[in-house]
Amino acid sequence: MLTKVYGSAVFGVEATTITVEVNIDKGIGYHLVGLPDNAIKESNYRIAAALQNNGYKIPGKKITINMAPADLRKEGSAYDLTLALGILAASGQIQSEDIDKYIIMGELSLDGSLQPIKGALPIAIKAQEEGFTGFILPTQNAKEAAIVGDLKVYGVDNIEQVIEFFDKGTPLEQTIIDTREEFYKSLDFPEFDFSDVKGQESIKRCMEIAAAGGHNIILIGPPGAGKTMLAKRLPSILPPMTLHEALETTKIHSVVGKIKNMGLMSQRPFRSPHHTISDVLL
Repeated sequence: MLTKVYGSAVFGVEATTITVEVNIDKGIGYHLVGLPDNAIKESNYRIAAALQNNGYKIPGKKITINMAPADLRKEGSAYDLTLALGILAASGQIQSEDIDKYIIMGELSLDGSLQPIKGALPIAIKAQEEGFTGFILPTQNAKEAAIVGDLKVYGVDNIEQVIEFFDKGTPLEQTIIDTREEFYKSLDFPEFDFSDVKGQESIKRCMEIAAAGGHNIILIGPPGAGKTMLAKRLPSILPPMTLHEALETTKIHSVVGKIKNMGLMSQRPFRSPHHTISDVLL
């Protein structure tokens, strides 16, 4: 039996929908094709243990899995849940009438619980553009994905919840976020505030001018003079981010896995690379 399940791959800050085709036939063997990396190739061990610990199994038949488009490199462990659901649906262990209406992503632990993934926001944006009904992913990433309107986002903790959702119709709790409300709520409460700085009047005046005019600024001084402390607080006197800037910033941080249990980023980011960093890495 052939079943199609949908996941997504992130390239840069954009996502591409991946069709996972699972075919189960007479014979024996497990064949995974479509340019998967080692993390994906190892997924059958995680999937086998997770299914066994939740009362299901990988059938002892010939399983062929294709990740299309087959010429794009697939990376990471976020396809575990996609592959597991595809195997269960193709082998007839669960109902799969509406499974093609959802993007399904998540890394499996051996007990069936889900680990967070990277790039949830770009994936959600792409899913909404392509008309998918919903996005099923780990609970830790649900808030960032729920920023996207017109897409039902379901955060799950265990593969058993997803199986019961498709097989028995057990409803999943939808994560709903009012993007604008979230954005404006935390806009006025920066983590590091410029008003915390006592003294340092000359440099404070320089930084105010730099912030007002959008200029670059270089701070030079001995260790402990307060350079990093002042730089950390510079974003608090910069103009607040627009909603569009906040979405772009959140998307970038989502791709590198810097967002967990967070919604929309409303504060301008501050990065502090070490002084020994190379030019290329910077």
